Amino acid sequence: MTPLFSGLVMLAALLGLLAIGTPIAFSLGLVAMGALYTVYGGFFLETIGEQFFGYLSPFSLVAVPMFILMGAAVASSPAGKDLYEALDRWLNRVPGGLVLSNLGACSIFAALSGSSPATCAAIGKMGIPEMRQRGYPAEIAAGSIAAGGTLGILIPPSVTMIVYGIATETSIGRLFLAGLLPGLMLTIFFMAWTIIACKRRGLGLSELTQSFTMRERFSALPRVLPFLAIIVGVLWVLYGGVATPSEAAGVGALFCLVLVAVVYGVFSRAWKFSSMNVIFRDTLKESVMIMLIIGAADLFAFALSSMFITQSIAEAIASMDVNRWVLMAVINLFLLVAGFFLPPVGVILMTAPILLPIITNAGFDPYWFAVILTINMEIGLITPPVGLNLYVINGIAPDISLAQILRGSLPYVLCMMLGIVVLCLFPQIALFLPDYVMGAAR
Repeated sequence: MTPLFSGLVMLAALLGLLAIGTPIAFSLGLVAMGALYTVYGGFFLETIGEQFFGYLSPFSLVAVPMFILMGAAVASSPAGKDLYEALDRWLNRVPGGLVLSNLGACSIFAALSGSSPATCAAIGKMGIPEMRQRGYPAEIAAGSIAAGGTLGILIPPSVTMIVYGIATETSIGRLFLAGLLPGLMLTIFFMAWTIIACKRRGLGLSELTQSFTMRERFSALPRVLPFLAIIVGVLWVLYGGVATPSEAAGVGALFCLVLVAVVYGVFSRAWKFSSMNVIFRDTLKESVMIMLIIGAADLFAFALSSMFITQSIAEAIASMDVNRWVLMAVINLFLLVAGFFLPPVGVILMTAPILLPIITNAGFDPYWFAVILTINMEIGLITPPVGLNLYVINGIAPDISLAQILRGSLPYVLCMMLGIVVLCLFPQIALFLPDYVMGAAR
């Protein structure tokens, strides 16, 4: 078989395993081992274990569970609720302000957790019941949280950006900075659409929410500001050259745990120290899942490379005699479709090493491309058939159908597509901060 035909067979096998519900890590690993055994016999299987764990040995991967621990500390404590209530008090006079509070909470929580499902679950548990209680339609309540949760993989610190940096050997610090302004831009787009949608439906906040005095608004800040200070502190030590991403993530996780224990366990007694087990349990579950995917995806990439499939695909794309923006449109379409079926970590690990030389040869910046790729992955999180955030929301609010959640999410998909177009027209939105803070990339 030719390399390209072999790649199609592997892709068909992978999609078949995913279609019957096989976890993505096992699907990737089984297809990779099957392909290697078919082509090279049992020799390669003797080294599978060593190769698999070798992919998980880089010290930079320590940042993944540490950032997840930061998010779990907030999600499994009253900190998330306080964050939500504080924003609600400050935005309660804006049309659709309760939805804006949820989107703002999603963007801040995204910076703490770096995980879209964690952001979606933490804010959705509080936001969806509150919005429905105050008269917001189920579509707006569920769709806004599903879309806001996607910000978790773009706004730094982002787990997927760490994975992209490891897969492409690019600077994680620059990747974090590249995602900051586009993440804020998407948040603004989401909020702008929310205000338009709420005005069209007559959802004015003067009719839906109570009024808060300035004293009540400021009284909600003391419990929130320390966690925001942690975000600023982690980014400062990271970009100031004080610490590596792994070290910054470790310190940030420790401070989050200490703050939760002190603020909610000692002073307010609203949280029991026994709940620390829940924090570590949630961190362990998500970290192991991501690490398994990383190891299996690297094994899959090794199989593709050893069978010359990767090189053949790259050569086929590179040989396309088209304008570079047509090439980028084809790549965007490919990423969008891949995101429909696979989680972001899997897509990034399998495609980024292949696409990086192609986009750099076409004159595109790899850090700008990381943002474009991530936004495509965000779209995949709220579109079927996989649409992880859709199922997270459905689990939180089972009385809201998937069709309703999807209808509420679709306008935000258009906002993300608009974001991709804007970034293509003005790439400096992603590149300004990395170049300003860390100097122009060589």
